[in-house]
Amino acid sequence: MHPLPPPPPYTPSSQKQTNPSHYHQIILSKQNPKPENILLNSSKLDRPILRQPRKTNPLIWFGAILCLLFSLLLIFFGIATIIIFVGIKPRNPVFDTSAASLSVIYFDSPEFLNSDLTLLANFSNPNKKLEVRFEYAFIELYFSDKLIATQILQPFSQRPGEVKLVTIRLLSSLVYLPPNVALRLQRQESKNRVVYNVKGSFRVRAEMGLVHYTYWLHGKCQIEMTSPPNGVMITRSCRTKR
Repeated sequence: MHPLPPPPPYTPSSQKQTNPSHYHQIILSKQNPKPENILLNSSKLDRPILRQPRKTNPLIWFGAILCLLFSLLLIFFGIATIIIFVGIKPRNPVFDTSAASLSVIYFDSPEFLNSDLTLLANFSNPNKKLEVRFEYAFIELYFSDKLIATQILQPFSQRPGEVKLVTIRLLSSLVYLPPNVALRLQRQESKNRVVYNVKGSFRVRAEMGLVHYTYWLHGKCQIEMTSPPNGVMITRSCRTKR
C-alpha cells in the first residue's frame, strides 16, 4: 500500500485560482421609449409659456405724467429764454452815485471810529422792453478794505428805461479799526482827501410778461470826499457787473 503524497505548498497563485473572481454587474433596462412619448416630451419643451400681462401700478402712470409735464415746462422755458436773449438782448442795470456828503469823522479812542456818510445812489434800467425788480439790495462802505458801515434797501421795481435815485445813509458807530488803518484815515482827513469804497450786491429779477429770470448783480464805486463837517464828493469811479 503506497502512502499518500503530501499536499502542495501554499502559494498566492493557488489562492487566486481557488477563489472565484468578483464581477460588478451593470443591469441595463431593455425597455425602449416609445416614439409617441418622445414626440410628446419635445412638444412640451417647444411650447411657449404664456403669462397674463400684469397691470401697471397707477403710481407709475402718475410719475410718468409728472415727468412728461416737467420736461415740457423745461422745453418751454428754454425756448423763451433763447427768444429773450436773441431777440431782446437784455442789458444789466447800472449802479452809480451822483452825489455824497460826509458830515462826521471822529474817534472815541484811537481805534474806534464814528462817522456819517450820506450817499445818493443812482439805479438805471437801460433795457427798452424788460422791467427789472431789485428783490434784494445790500450796500457796504469800506475804508482801506475794512468794513465800516452797511445798509439794506427796500425792494423796488424799475420800468424799461427808468432811472431811480435812492438816498442811503451809512453810519459807523464805534467801529474797530486796526491802529495803522485808523492812523491812515486821520492823515487823509487832515489832508482834506478821504477815499472810500462803496460795494453793492443786488438780486435782480428781469420780467417780460410771464417770462422772467433772476440773477445777482455787483456794483462798486470808489469815491473821494473832502473832510467833514461839510465834506462833498470830488471824484468817483463806478462799475457794475454780474
